[in-house]
Amino acid sequence: MKALTIKNAMTFAMTAVLAISSIALPLTASAEEKVIDNAPQVSTLRGTAPLNAEVTPPIIEMVENNDLKRQRDYPQQPPTIPHDISKYQLDKNFNKCMDCHSRKFADEAQAPAVSVTHYMNRDGDFLGEVSPRRYFCTQCHVHQLEGKPLVENEFVDMEKLIRQSHKQAK
Repeated sequence: MKALTIKNAMTFAMTAVLAISSIALPLTASAEEKVIDNAPQVSTLRGTAPLNAEVTPPIIEMVENNDLKRQRDYPQQPPTIPHDISKYQLDKNFNKCMDCHSRKFADEAQAPAVSVTHYMNRDGDFLGEVSPRRYFCTQCHVHQLEGKPLVENEFVDMEKLIRQSHKQAK
């Protein structure tokens, strides 16, 4: 019985020492010593700043607002949004995009109508209204910024790949 009590007391003491040291040790380190990693950094949107450093965020670029239709880079790519939508209401109660892009108003607004696939449910049945799973446009469609890319883009579209393969085959 006595041995069990000593074992419990030692376990308690060790737990207390660990708890106190986990609180006290970080408080003794200076700001210069708080480096997470001195190894070579991986290229990220933060640059080479350590994870524990506060960096100045980049300036938010202007949204492209020229209403020019962009070419798509791959089959089934959702078209990008060529105009500013920052003041659009797009929630469960109202979708401002449908004021111009619904099949009912597209001709009058001179805007492309949403695809018929947006009026289909997941079983392929056509609906009278836009499908709830296609209602929030910005889950697939994005606007473009007038800025330089944050990371290098090496994307090659399908047409260029096909042309390259035909040239190599000859």
